[in-house]
Amino acid sequence: MIIETLNKSTVFSGLKQDELKKISAYFEEASIKNNETIFSEGDPSDRLYLLSEGNVKIIKHTVMGKDIILEVMSPGDIFGGVAVLDNRPYPATAQAMNAAKIIRIRRSDLMKVMEEYPDLKLEIVRYFSDKLRDSHEMLKNIATERVERRIASLLLKLSEKTEVDANGYKMIDFQLTRQEISEMVGTTVETCIRTMSKFQKSGMIKTSDGSISIRPDVLRRLLDE
Repeated sequence: MIIETLNKSTVFSGLKQDELKKISAYFEEASIKNNETIFSEGDPSDRLYLLSEGNVKIIKHTVMGKDIILEVMSPGDIFGGVAVLDNRPYPATAQAMNAAKIIRIRRSDLMKVMEEYPDLKLEIVRYFSDKLRDSHEMLKNIATERVERRIASLLLKLSEKTEVDANGYKMIDFQLTRQEISEMVGTTVETCIRTMSKFQKSGMIKTSDGSISIRPDVLRRLLDE
């Protein structure tokens, strides 16, 4: 599972198979239960994580007592990395959204791997720079955009890795509650429910057994208005 997971990652997939096999010895596997916390905000950042299966949400606790979901991780994504590189406490909490599998590497071992493969260090920096830009864009949207546009942007982002079906829909490949959507776009659950209902009535989205499918062309037109 370790080499398969490294191959899924845009950071590690550039290494040759013999190199991946060599560095895989530094990683360990772990299974995570649904809703289990992997690390909490403020914990010492002793490991970098890669998601093998399932989904993980990154949560920030606010001074108002509310939670904001900063990001949802999919297989191949890396999390906990910025804190590990800075050797500072984790700035947010990582929690499984369903039964998940991860691989992880200790900070000291990661430093060894990056010293041995300098190109990998550059890929890691590039990866987290992109993540930082995405976070800034999300915060800007929360501060300036209407709720409808925030939710439309989120649904488009979460469906990026899936293909359009014959009817023009893309399915988000994990279940997402209205509570979780509201925590990702900075609104109330009630407003989220009303907006999603409006989207469904207009054919922008459809739901089945907790899964959400979207019409990306229609949602993009909403964002272009």
